[in-house]
Amino acid sequence: MAVVEASTILVRAPNWIGDQIMALPFFHYLRKAHPRARITVACVPWVEDLQFRHLVDSVVALPRPAGQGLRAKITALDRGAQAVRAEAPQGFDLGISLPNSLSAAWLLWRAGAKNRIGYKADGRGILLSDARPWDPSPHRHRAQSYIDLLPPGYRPDRPVTEFWGIPSPDGKDDPIPGECDSFDPARAWPGARAVRPPADPYWVLAPGSQAESRRWPVDRFAEIARRVGERTGLTCVVVGSAAEGEAAEFIRQRSGGTHVRDYTGRGLASELWALFKSARFCVSNDSGLAHIASLCGTTTLVIYGAGDPRRTRPLGPGAVMLRANPVECWPCEKNTCFQKGDLRIQCLTGIEVDGLWDDLRAGLGLGVDRPPGG
Repeated sequence: MAVVEASTILVRAPNWIGDQIMALPFFHYLRKAHPRARITVACVPWVEDLQFRHLVDSVVALPRPAGQGLRAKITALDRGAQAVRAEAPQGFDLGISLPNSLSAAWLLWRAGAKNRIGYKADGRGILLSDARPWDPSPHRHRAQSYIDLLPPGYRPDRPVTEFWGIPSPDGKDDPIPGECDSFDPARAWPGARAVRPPADPYWVLAPGSQAESRRWPVDRFAEIARRVGERTGLTCVVVGSAAEGEAAEFIRQRSGGTHVRDYTGRGLASELWALFKSARFCVSNDSGLAHIASLCGTTTLVIYGAGDPRRTRPLGPGAVMLRANPVECWPCEKNTCFQKGDLRIQCLTGIEVDGLWDDLRAGLGLGVDRPPGG
């Protein structure tokens, strides 16, 4: 397919928080290739606040189905397509589908995108004018798969993992610069009302995940919170949705309580940016919040369960440390573990507190002494 000179562009954004954050390089290069084009993003409601407003012109949140049946889903899809089409009544010059679903490709067609790019998946090739073959390589980062949907003339000549540059090994020399060396959340998410950070020094703990195969046991998070509090005096701020409130209370009680604060349910994901930006570090499950933390410049230790860090490791610019237990069935990338008995979620249960604590001490220089006044 030849490079399309587009004045109107439609992008169907990813459906999950982490995937949306990993799409930042894609949006960066798309805008760089089309500085004057009108770019419209269609997305599901739960990632609307995370669309990069400094790189796109309008955002259309797709309506939720009114029920569980097929007819309700089709009706919602059609309503969403009509809302998107209203952004460009004459049709879009270019449409790109980042999700691999049939419904995402259908949206591009129904909304009037003349040139439609996406991967051949889910039986949707007939709806795409440029159907790309999917590369299943485990070494291909998700962000790279998004960039590879751009027409050849738009793509960078370096791998996406170098988008933020290459940090120096010892942290003393200047890093090799990348396309971007920082991220300004206030500019990207101007509508976000930032959650105010604590006044005292703190770190962030994100113990939640929608998938059981990506949730480290909460009692182990509590033990890490206890050790960090006793050894450093830093306040532990627990973040997540309101559903993680019970876990936050468990961590508070089990770890001693006084140094743990519950910030769960305090705002949308984008509204946590100031909290992450000023944190000493973050410890998180393999979840969307790990990507936001690293994007905001926070050094982040990510606990991987079923996920594959080769595909979904946060890109930065904050430094990223990984802890995984590569058992025989890892990484299965399934949300529900298929193993039974003692083998169930062994990829997570095999990650011990002592190993994670050693990672924190080695990677962050956490000492045994509390800071002055701590």
